[in-house]
Amino acid sequence: MRNRNGLRIAFFPDAYNEVDGVANTSRHFEAFAKNRQLPFLTVHAGPRKQIVTAGTTTRVQLPRSPFTFPLDRTHEYDPVFWRYYREVTRLVRDFDPDVVHITGPSDLGMLGALVAHKLRIPLSASWQTNLHQYARSRLSSVLSVFPESLSTRLLSATEEWTLRAAMRFYEIPRLLFAPNREMVTLLEQMTGKPCSLIPHSVDTAVFSPEFRDRENGPFIIGYVGRLTAEKNVRLLAQIEHALRTRGRRNFLMVVVGEGAEGKWLQKNMAQAEFTGTLTGRDLSRAFANMDLFVFPSETDTFGLVVLEALASGVPAVVSSVGGPKYNVQHCKTGYIANNFDEFVAFTDLVLTQPKLLPPMANAARLYALSTSWDLSFEGMCKVYEQYFYGTGIVFPGIPNSQEPKPVKFTPVS
Repeated sequence: MRNRNGLRIAFFPDAYNEVDGVANTSRHFEAFAKNRQLPFLTVHAGPRKQIVTAGTTTRVQLPRSPFTFPLDRTHEYDPVFWRYYREVTRLVRDFDPDVVHITGPSDLGMLGALVAHKLRIPLSASWQTNLHQYARSRLSSVLSVFPESLSTRLLSATEEWTLRAAMRFYEIPRLLFAPNREMVTLLEQMTGKPCSLIPHSVDTAVFSPEFRDRENGPFIIGYVGRLTAEKNVRLLAQIEHALRTRGRRNFLMVVVGEGAEGKWLQKNMAQAEFTGTLTGRDLSRAFANMDLFVFPSETDTFGLVVLEALASGVPAVVSSVGGPKYNVQHCKTGYIANNFDEFVAFTDLVLTQPKLLPPMANAARLYALSTSWDLSFEGMCKVYEQYFYGTGIVFPGIPNSQEPKPVKFTPVS
């Protein structure tokens, strides 16, 4: 490190105000810096121009232009966000960071990468979203009118080229981070850049069994997240139908969230309650009042909502494809389903054998308590120091972490 007090980080997150895992992680990263009194500059998009300073942290919010177009109901992209280039460059130059960190190829990420290049500041990036799988999911409904063989080829080509394009972008940073082991390996193989595993965590005071305020009533199967194609949410309706076909009636599916698939789900589910987006104590109660959490997404790189469910003492059933499976200990804190039939079987098992719930709920809570945002972000800082400034420091004690490989970089003077 340079001879001064504290690592200085400039952070350009794809999301900050939104209700999703990236925004949640971004806010926790900023809170970590504030608690540790690390100089920290956050630049993100929001409804109006605003600069807020609290302790050692400064947050700059910049509004998007009328040319902005939606990526989904809560995420947007501004093709002329670069108009802030000179203003942000001055802010970052004055802040004088040791590293600029971006979270993806968004309008913010591209601006952050451009500023880092201009000022010759080391750039790092975290992989937060499987864009190639999102592209395939979004396009699948459009191509459904074509013959299956043709649509399959087009979808595969779209996924492949989207992945290649994303990986070209991730060749720009010097250092990468990913929230699961599969993505660590893939990023290193396709970009040739070092990548470190940084697991996520959960606030176990905000998500806790203590918020449960129901004792009786139907068995509640819950889902929390965006109601969009890439989340594979139509599987919820199929699970409900399969359970009803088996003669199960004493259950209610509680669906928390909003999105383009919401109307379809409401039309095709008979035993479901749709709450819309919940935050704060309402969200904590919703989680804690579930008996089982079902998360069918195959595109999530981590699935923070799964960890929030476990922290609430709610076992989870997740797909064997994607990052959420790394949060679930099969048959102990939940189940990992390889296909639709297993999703139904595991859900039905817990529904019909409630004695399985107490030990699984306890194990789920204990697992969540073993995670730590502080350990994750401390690990990131140690990796920054090793790779960018040659301190040789390796941070021990991060669950499932990889020890960084020695890579030669030219230190920044």
